[in-house]
Amino acid sequence: MIWDTIANIPWPQLAAFVTGGLVLNFAPGQDVFFATACGVQGGPRAGALAGFGVGLGVLVHVALTALGLGAVIAAHPGALTAIRWIGAGYLLWLAWQAWRAPPPDPSARATVRLWNIIRRGMLSNLLNPKPVLFLLAFLPQFTSPAHGPVWHQLLGLGLIFATTGTLVTMGYGVAAGWLGLRLGRRMGLLNRIAAVMFAGLALRLVAK
Repeated sequence: MIWDTIANIPWPQLAAFVTGGLVLNFAPGQDVFFATACGVQGGPRAGALAGFGVGLGVLVHVALTALGLGAVIAAHPGALTAIRWIGAGYLLWLAWQAWRAPPPDPSARATVRLWNIIRRGMLSNLLNPKPVLFLLAFLPQFTSPAHGPVWHQLLGLGLIFATTGTLVTMGYGVAAGWLGLRLGRRMGLLNRIAAVMFAGLALRLVAK
């Protein structure tokens, strides 16, 4: 079993992995900024759901890494470039939608389809090739054939990393959502702020 294999990893090594993962989770990156933008635009629930969707995307990346498919994708620069540009286009589309949206209406937030927010978060993560490269560089550092099947370790450690990352990203989204609610009572610029953040993420994604 996967968790039996994880239990074979020495506790100091496992603690170092979790600590390092949390440091990386708390460092603002595309996932955090995406959940923050969704929270600013749609409130705490939207921010939390965006973070949850991002976490689902991370799980897909973890599965690809454990199965060895991540290495195949990483070995083809053309595929990474295509994914990056598609992701940037998707984020620019979200920016345009947010820019054209009417001022936030707290009473209308409940009508937003929950799955749409989760789907956006998942697509934002899946269309970013950087998580594949990161997982390929980070996870193997904490594995060893002496502890059991390496793919078990990659999958188990990846699930731990995805769980902590999802919780942290959801936390950022909720915090941004509460701030957005407070600002929403005084000004109608929240959608514009979210649009600028989405556009900034698109530019960051295609930047070398």
